[in-house]
Amino acid sequence: MSHQAMSAPGWLRDHAVTLIGVPLRIALIVVGAMIVRGLAKKAITRVVQRILQPSEEQNQPRRTGRGPAVLHRDRSRAKERREQRARTIGSVLSSIVTVVVGVMALAMLLDQIGIALGPLLASAGVVGLAIGFGAQSLVADYLSGMLIMLEDQYGVGDSVDLGEAVGEVEHVGLRLTQVRDLNGGLWHIRNGEILRVRNDSQEWARAVLDVSVAYDSNLDTVYSALERTGHVMRQEAQFASVMLEDLAVWGVQSLDTDGVVVRVAVKTLPMQQWAVTRELRRRVKEALDEAGIDIPYAQRTVWMRTDNDITVRAGSGTSASN
Repeated sequence: MSHQAMSAPGWLRDHAVTLIGVPLRIALIVVGAMIVRGLAKKAITRVVQRILQPSEEQNQPRRTGRGPAVLHRDRSRAKERREQRARTIGSVLSSIVTVVVGVMALAMLLDQIGIALGPLLASAGVVGLAIGFGAQSLVADYLSGMLIMLEDQYGVGDSVDLGEAVGEVEHVGLRLTQVRDLNGGLWHIRNGEILRVRNDSQEWARAVLDVSVAYDSNLDTVYSALERTGHVMRQEAQFASVMLEDLAVWGVQSLDTDGVVVRVAVKTLPMQQWAVTRELRRRVKEALDEAGIDIPYAQRTVWMRTDNDITVRAGSGTSASN
């Protein structure tokens, strides 16, 4: 008994480093990991706040090199887009930081308690390789989703063309983008499959209208009527804030079989180009009628011949109106 009593203090003295040092190092690793995670999350929060509160310079309207068009955007929509981007990016970065810090802390803890990391890393490498081959498309979707949000390629409420899916964006996630088309169908597109994007909602848009007139029309008179129509339209309160510039007559676009095609265009606010085009088309029709300019239309001449047994459509032709 005395020998055992004498050996206990010796055992404690011999293993004091292990009994005190290992738990202390484990505690330090845990506390250090929590501190690193907290600091990283604080930095992420600052980044998110900067996205949510853009500088005054970012809020100032920009000018393009093609003219003095002031590009106003819907403030509420822009704020909603920033909030969505900030929440998603913040959540993803927080998750990445948590996983990275957790894995590093776990590896350090296993090393402290004497578990060899080599076999574990080898096994994890094999499993990770297998998962990587099976989840290549999923990883591509998430990476593409991150780039879409970071670059602000499009957001909720934008009118986009993603290939087969054309319509208004209803949701942008890390893996999927949801687009509502003109017929009301909801498209679910994997972000990794989006190869190109046409966004009709960013900065400014252009209303383009082709006007066909008869070959015997005076083009100077046509140009004057079109310019006057656009000028009057922009002076009205309904379109003053929508049309960013005066209507520009680009000139003769083509010589068709039915008439001369003249193209006009005007810069508009995003998403307003279609309404401007429809109203402009109506006013151009009235202006050309007042100016005595004919709008050609196709005419068909059908010859009917009645024999004893059958009525035959002999031919057809096309001519300009008189």
